[in-house]
Amino acid sequence: MHPPLDRPHPMCQKEIQNLKHCHETNSKFKFWACNDIKYALDACFKNEKKVLLEELNKDYEIKRQAEEDAFQVAMGHSITFEEYLKQDTDYIKATTTTNAIPRRMNPS
Repeated sequence: MHPPLDRPHPMCQKEIQNLKHCHETNSKFKFWACNDIKYALDACFKNEKKVLLEELNKDYEIKRQAEEDAFQVAMGHSITFEEYLKQDTDYIKATTTTNAIPRRMNPS
């Protein structure tokens, strides 16, 4: 399945016109007649989506950091959770030391 062809797809107009023409000129019973054109349209849609997502996510890290900063301000925190863990001595001790409790291999 492909997205609705009546919506604007500026990068894929040629492929859309080719598919519409193929559907108009071929019988519905010959369902494989337009497969190559459909594959080209799918590849074009995939490329169009890739370009669109790259454009939308080009400054993702900046937006994400701004959201994190706004959240920290809203919650009244001055440092992030990761920074807090780096300063927490109990956490540091618990993650750096191994469990020194001897375990019995055979409980018989």
